[in-house]
Amino acid sequence: MNPLPWILALASFSVHAEIVVRDDTAATVRLATPASRIVSLAPHVTETLFAAGAGARIVGVVDYSDFPPAAQQLPRVGGYSKLDLEAIAALQPDLVVGWASGNAPTHIDKLRALGIPVYLAQPERIDDVAKNLERYGQLAGTQAVAQVAAAAFRGRLQTLREKYGTRPKVRTFYQIWKQPLMTVGGGQVISDVIHLCGGENVFAGLKPLAPKVTVEAVIQTDPEVIIASGMGESRPEWLDDWRRWKTLTAVQRDNLFFIPPDLIQRHTPRLVEGADRLCAHLETARGKRKQGVARDGVPVQ
Repeated sequence: MNPLPWILALASFSVHAEIVVRDDTAATVRLATPASRIVSLAPHVTETLFAAGAGARIVGVVDYSDFPPAAQQLPRVGGYSKLDLEAIAALQPDLVVGWASGNAPTHIDKLRALGIPVYLAQPERIDDVAKNLERYGQLAGTQAVAQVAAAAFRGRLQTLREKYGTRPKVRTFYQIWKQPLMTVGGGQVISDVIHLCGGENVFAGLKPLAPKVTVEAVIQTDPEVIIASGMGESRPEWLDDWRRWKTLTAVQRDNLFFIPPDLIQRHTPRLVEGADRLCAHLETARGKRKQGVARDGVPVQ
């Protein structure tokens, strides 16, 4: 029996089979064919789509979508928190990829009312970055590239877990901004990165993703390490404002560290680079425990 007709029939079925993917909110996204006109509603979504091999299929992005450099040339559709719905509709997308906690629900509802499929991303654990890479690959028909990127990401994560996962705990305060003073709650990806590195987020018990806290609350938790991000590639001046609180262990041991926000606050494949830096900072703090005495003569425990 000639198997060729069966092979051709199966190939035809696979090409035309409906694409069904569940997003991070457990909503089901259905596409008749791979998306060829994608609009991204968050900078980290744009970057991850490119990493998944779907860059050539993106027709619109929001402000601050600046990585990779090719993303800077794409049409803008407003900011992630203030979308231009008319501009999005004019691009005739066959898929919109949004940010569950960043885009306004009313905007998402209006896009769906127009009949546009919407996938919402909300990575809460660092492993979710790899999952989104794979899902974007499914939606855009770029599985081969996406699977390689996801495997590489998981491989680097596993290396960090094996190296730092069982190291002594380090009480860590992560500072997003100074005014208002903001940190990360236990459900935020950065909190998961801290845990990956053998650290303990001193505000992990807070439910909001980016809760506001007080200076008094930070002093009460007495972190061994303070890590800040800020807005750009330079260490924010306000990180050193903590030096006025000389009773803080992080100050006594000079454990005030900076990580560029694009590497740690964007939930993209580059997050593993930020994790690598955070792990190294916590290991530096552990090393100072062995020195016996801090710089100002306070005993190190």
